[in-house]
Amino acid sequence: MIDFRSIERKKDQLRELFNSRSVEHVVIDDFISVDSIENLLGEIPDPVEAGLRKSRDYIFAKNKYEKSDFSDYGSSLKGLKEDLLSARFRKLVSFITGEDVFVDSDFHGGGLHQGGAGSFLNMHTDFNYHPLKEDWARSLNILIYLNPEWKSEYGGELKLRHKFTGDTYEIAPILNRCVIMFTRDYTLHGYDEISFPLNMYRRSIAAYAYTHCNAQDRNISSTTWYPEGSGFTKSLLGRYWPKLVRIKNHLLGSSTSKN
Repeated sequence: MIDFRSIERKKDQLRELFNSRSVEHVVIDDFISVDSIENLLGEIPDPVEAGLRKSRDYIFAKNKYEKSDFSDYGSSLKGLKEDLLSARFRKLVSFITGEDVFVDSDFHGGGLHQGGAGSFLNMHTDFNYHPLKEDWARSLNILIYLNPEWKSEYGGELKLRHKFTGDTYEIAPILNRCVIMFTRDYTLHGYDEISFPLNMYRRSIAAYAYTHCNAQDRNISSTTWYPEGSGFTKSLLGRYWPKLVRIKNHLLGSSTSKN
């Protein structure tokens, strides 16, 4: 599924681009083989008809459907999952980023994401350790966009911003585009409210990559929200959200793992 040969031919350039940006990331177009992309699109279900669950981020995200285990929807999606989990992909991504990473095979918090009418995702930094694996430090987001009819007036560009320098990047979520990015405490990202036509969705597949770490040295933080243009109450909730999530997970466990 992944066009490995094409990407591997330009891996040195991709590594240079990744490291040249203050918010470390690289954009790879034509990520999936041209011969495979149409079949893959045909396997993605309508999230409402398929009964997919909405994001549990509630206040900071809207009308966003998620399915971590997406491989049962068809052979192309299954093949993409296998490629993302392969030793070849691990070697390629580790070279580009300079870190020895591996993709979470359970796609915890990731998988197939679909944003419906009015969907948005407030700016945030991600949780830094896997909630269920004490020795997994989160390193990368790998985002594959699947929007063949995207237009600039629809909105929904991926926004990246350095928390301290203010350096900002915007990336259109066009069909067959992959973004590989570090998830650091300064890597703010999200997207503004979209205006897609009815029954059209902002679609992507998200894979999260980790490095092994010493569980004793962890300084755990959950997703931290930085909502822009919001009122006092929402901004205050964003500030204290990590503490609230820790309390909730301690009492009830991680709801994301059940999605």
